[in-house]
Amino acid sequence: MKDYVIITDNTCDLDEEFYKSHNIPVIVLPYSIDDIVYGTDNKMSIKDFYNSMRNGKMPTTMAANPETYRSTFKKYLDEGLDILYLAFSSALSSSCGNAILAANELNEEYTDNSVTVIDTLCASMGEGLILYKAVMLKEEGKSLEEVAKYVEDNKLKVCHYFTVNDLNHLHRGGRVSKATAIVGTLINVKPVLHVPNAGTLVSVCNVRGRKKSLTTLINNMEERTKGIISEDDVVMIAHGDCIEDAEFVADEIRNKFGIKNIIISYASQTISSHTGPGLIALFFMGTGRE
Repeated sequence: MKDYVIITDNTCDLDEEFYKSHNIPVIVLPYSIDDIVYGTDNKMSIKDFYNSMRNGKMPTTMAANPETYRSTFKKYLDEGLDILYLAFSSALSSSCGNAILAANELNEEYTDNSVTVIDTLCASMGEGLILYKAVMLKEEGKSLEEVAKYVEDNKLKVCHYFTVNDLNHLHRGGRVSKATAIVGTLINVKPVLHVPNAGTLVSVCNVRGRKKSLTTLINNMEERTKGIISEDDVVMIAHGDCIEDAEFVADEIRNKFGIKNIIISYASQTISSHTGPGLIALFFMGTGRE
């Protein structure tokens, strides 16, 4: 079996230690604040990023460009490795398309090694969850082809449910109207959204109050895992600098489902630029998204 490397984006929102301990190269999608671009070479701490948003700064996100993908892929092809690249949903970023452009070009140049790009149609720790599953399979000795087939067969079973504290960030991203943002803020409406098969973001419902929005995430998990849930499952929770709410959701899941392996992490700057501080996002393997 030929040796290979799995590469992904920082939009998986997993802890840096996970990438390091499993030798996973990560493509960073840049963002800007006040015309200053942050990315691989110029970094802002996650706490400073959230505080800047609380102080009124509005980040702008960018796709990783084809040359970034080309140079990263070329490094590993030159080492004699095949590449499996798990990409952020193409419905939310042009990064996946740029990765495909670079891969197609390199696959014409290299005859002994190749790049396989999979559009995960996932975001945040939904992408992180399918990456986690892929990495575990690789470390069990599965081939690139076997891991790629698992990802393609199961990516649309990765369920994403999330809620936010501030509707204005969703308004900026075109997810809700200005009127909805204003009225919803006044009457304490919290939206619950998910990622359907198309890999976009869509509204599921609106509820009154933060706690109700958090319990709705868990209720949706119960609905989507009927008959298949196991105490050995892995659940992931991304948060927008609100660890107490993330821990609340985790405790409720432990109590209701008996699941012990719950991974909590900050939502990355790329994700939180569109959701703002206060994001809580829940990810799990379900019967399907729709």
